Amino acid sequence: MNSLSIVKEVISLEIKALQDLYNVIDDSFEKAVDLILNSPRKIIVCGMGKSGLIARKIASTFSSTGTTAVFLHPSEALHGDLGMVEPGDTLIMLGKSGESDEIIGILPALKKMNCNIIAITANKESTLAKHSSVVLYTPIEQEACALNLAPTCSTTAALVVGDALAVALMRHKNFSRLDFALFHPGGRLGKRLLYKVDDLMNKNEENPVVHLDDSFDKLLSVITKGRVNSASVVDDQGYFKGLITGYDLRKAFQAADCVKSLSAKDIMTINPVTIPAGVYAIEAFNKIKNNPKPLLLLPVIENQKPVGIITMQAMIRAGL
Repeated sequence: MNSLSIVKEVISLEIKALQDLYNVIDDSFEKAVDLILNSPRKIIVCGMGKSGLIARKIASTFSSTGTTAVFLHPSEALHGDLGMVEPGDTLIMLGKSGESDEIIGILPALKKMNCNIIAITANKESTLAKHSSVVLYTPIEQEACALNLAPTCSTTAALVVGDALAVALMRHKNFSRLDFALFHPGGRLGKRLLYKVDDLMNKNEENPVVHLDDSFDKLLSVITKGRVNSASVVDDQGYFKGLITGYDLRKAFQAADCVKSLSAKDIMTINPVTIPAGVYAIEAFNKIKNNPKPLLLLPVIENQKPVGIITMQAMIRAGL
């Protein structure tokens, strides 16, 4: 048998395991979701060996989708880590056979603490199943392992059960994209939904501003110090009237015989593209990206006054 045939056989067996799981879905899954939703205390996920690895992933998926959960290693629990469990906690316990010595060893203590137990197991008659409030049955006829020993189909089924529970809980809790972003600040979605223009813009001394009648020399000095190759132009009340960029300066050099005789109002672009303060930075990013004419920055306006400059470079550096 060649490798390609083996790979297809393994995938076929795992697909069958999931189809068998789909066929036995009953109201026990609804009970499990309700039990987790109404749990007065924390959710703990527990498993030994390969099931433990799946348990860790389930706990992580729960936590990142709005249901706080922690992983408990059953072997470590037997030697003190059971202290993280409090009366009334809900435990999701994984085990194909439901007879792991480490899992069985902590059941009496969990019962004494009146913990709710949800079992994910392929053995409905196991000790784990008999001590559980809800049993999520994962029927496994055969592992994909050539010896029918290494957890393969069984761990796939347990993983899918965990994913299904997590998604069901998300929907019951109306977990939104903004909630997801809050828990994933390092990801691109998180940055797009969390960063606001105010977080990334140049402001105060780094926000170059000149007045309408400022001289050309003053303008050059302000733009040079500002380091964004631009300056907002304001009137005597501080209201935004226009924008001067390096492009505007180059045009002035080409058009005027004595460029130093020009003031800011002679050079500025009137009604440039701007962005309001307080909006999400991704709006500024899209405004720059989709503008018909090339843009590298936007003045940030609040109450008709320029409070900052947001640049494409700053947004790219932030990961947008």
